[in-house]
Amino acid sequence: MAPPSIVKLSVPMPEITTKPRTKVKPQTERPKLYKVILINDDFTPREFVVTVLKGEFKLSEDQAHRIMITAHRRGVCVVAVFTRDVAETKATRATDAGKAKGYPLLFTTEPEE
Repeated sequence: MAPPSIVKLSVPMPEITTKPRTKVKPQTERPKLYKVILINDDFTPREFVVTVLKGEFKLSEDQAHRIMITAHRRGVCVVAVFTRDVAETKATRATDAGKAKGYPLLFTTEPEE
């Protein structure tokens, strides 16, 4: 008996083109940053300013003292840079701490260039 013959059918394969998938990552814009600025005054005691800087901005004694002295000598000093909400909250809380003690301590915010 003869072995069964195998019949091969030739079926044309459709052409497959593959395109690389590109993942589109949404571009998230970094939030604008704001500087918190200490404004010097001639009435708020230096040690109180240092205490507020340490408490509200979590600075070391040395960092707080350097910022206070810079504001004293130059009239103003940038304390830190944050997103707008954080900067405004910290500036308000630090200014309010001075008002609570009857001092004209003032912190402001402005956009960072």
